[in-house]
Amino acid sequence: MINGVLVDASEHGEQAHASPADTRLTVSYFPKATQEDAIEAIRAAKLAANEWGRTSYKERIAVMRKAADLMVERGWQAAAIMAYEVGKARGESIAEVYEAAEIIRYNCDAIERAKGFVYELSSPGKGQRTRSVLLPYGVFGVIAPWNFPVALFTGMTSCALISGNTVVAKPASESPVSAYFLWECLRDAGLPDGVFNLVVGPASQVGETIRASESVDGIAFTGSYDVGMYLYRNFSTTYPKPVIAEMGGKNPVIITENADLDLAAEGVARGAFGFSGQKCSATSRVYIDKRVKGDFLDRLVDFTSKKITVGFPTERASFTGPVMNNNAVQTWQQAIDDSVAAGGRVVIGGNRITDGELAHGYYVQPTVVDDLSPEHRVFRDELFVPFLAVQEVESLEEGMRLANDVQFGLTAGVYSNDEREVQYFYDNIQAGVTYSNRRAGATTGAWPQNNTFGGWKGSGSTGHNAFGPHYLQHFMREQSRWIVKE
Repeated sequence: MINGVLVDASEHGEQAHASPADTRLTVSYFPKATQEDAIEAIRAAKLAANEWGRTSYKERIAVMRKAADLMVERGWQAAAIMAYEVGKARGESIAEVYEAAEIIRYNCDAIERAKGFVYELSSPGKGQRTRSVLLPYGVFGVIAPWNFPVALFTGMTSCALISGNTVVAKPASESPVSAYFLWECLRDAGLPDGVFNLVVGPASQVGETIRASESVDGIAFTGSYDVGMYLYRNFSTTYPKPVIAEMGGKNPVIITENADLDLAAEGVARGAFGFSGQKCSATSRVYIDKRVKGDFLDRLVDFTSKKITVGFPTERASFTGPVMNNNAVQTWQQAIDDSVAAGGRVVIGGNRITDGELAHGYYVQPTVVDDLSPEHRVFRDELFVPFLAVQEVESLEEGMRLANDVQFGLTAGVYSNDEREVQYFYDNIQAGVTYSNRRAGATTGAWPQNNTFGGWKGSGSTGHNAFGPHYLQHFMREQSRWIVKE
């Protein structure tokens, strides 16, 4: 979709996307956009940038609030799309639509509270005044992942639009229908043509064109560390330009001898296995005091076996659905094989699910491994599958050292009823999103207005979290104005 028009790029071939829940079902056929299509989208965004950037923030947020309302009205449609397109369970799918709408509303409220980010400064002298004004950059490229195809796509896009930028958006090839849903809501809310342009195609064509274009003034990206760092190093050539990147995590939980182990078991299981571990915030490693490790593992196995139901994503009883594709299945299997080969023990899981209607999808058992060296790769590599590694430690201090000893710093959690231990955790953990004693997910669950979301170290580029008071400003730049009144 370029400049408000659906462009037929089918002459370059179509990409069929089968549902991970049942590969016999084809969710969509999308034309493969080319470099030329991406160039046209950038040109349309550039032509629309001046007028949209000069539109008052009040007019912009009126459109965006209407889009948020439409998303909620059409929420079950979007939830069904996600269930089939990426295999997300129905409960998490509908929650994601509401989250996306709340992200829009939160950022609209933020620019409204700041009155467009125009600040009167101290007068330098008689008949003079100074002012700080935040203005849009111009054109933003938005490169989105498949795992939160509505919420994360909406989050980056809405921040760019609310702050007055136009957008050229490349969704993941696995989730174009979810991206199309957002475009329909923006279109029907009255967003002018050319302000938002959607280009579905391979990274080598579309993503590279966005990165290399001198007409793109900023990039917002969510995805892998390797791609995020590539963009960070290679986007700015003539002069510095913003790269707002969220690049995943390897999220630890520390459980002390003073923890409520039932609470910890539930929080860890929910954090590790929600959406089959396919969240950048998913709990992936646990460091637990050796004095309570056996008791904790018994409770973790009990909760996982009874409450973490893997099933078809549209079924109410399903806690989680499939992994995304066969590559994910192979990643999960290789992690198990490597763990066993290194002397590790599979505590629960470890088998592919091939029964009944699940035989035609990418379903695997939530898996926990123990008895590995803390240096093993499963404690360091982001796997993005339902796989949890457990390591016993002698002390909270040892757990903290191991928790921080990775390149990522996105989310982290602690379980302890000792306030001093919890405070030690907050004072020393190297992560942008932190939790203590959380039942609903040990390292997951950020929500606009309640909990900001962003990473340190290799997990994020800005140092400021989305859903928070400092994030929207990254899509704008400051102009200082000295005004003399005769």
